[in-house]
Amino acid sequence: MENYFRMNMEKRDIDAISNLGLAHIGDAVYELLCRSYLCAQGGKNVGNLHRQTVALVKAPAQAAFMEKLLPVLTEEELAYYRRGKNSHVHAVPKGATPAEYAKATGLETLFGALYLSGQTDRLNGLFHSIMDEISEDK
Repeated sequence: MENYFRMNMEKRDIDAISNLGLAHIGDAVYELLCRSYLCAQGGKNVGNLHRQTVALVKAPAQAAFMEKLLPVLTEEELAYYRRGKNSHVHAVPKGATPAEYAKATGLETLFGALYLSGQTDRLNGLFHSIMDEISEDK
């Protein structure tokens, strides 16, 4: 039986998934990480959890986070980011520019590929580097 919490797909199988397919799973992975992070901090009611989650997962925030991650990515990770960033999306949310949305899609594609390949330690490390920087800014 496949363990969908601990994926370990081969690179060739991940590469066969469309850019937006990888972004689809990466969006969910990123949001779960954000929700987990906020819950682990404790002391928040559901309204605050929701507002803070939305603030972290909106495209402009993801784009800003991606800019901070770019210098630490491997060539393979950069390739997944570029795949997502260069995807042809048909609609951009009201609160984002096309450039922000492209970067956010790149982040989601990268997180989707890392999750599906079972690289959860790397995924967690990248996420921590984003959250550590946010904590320092406060």
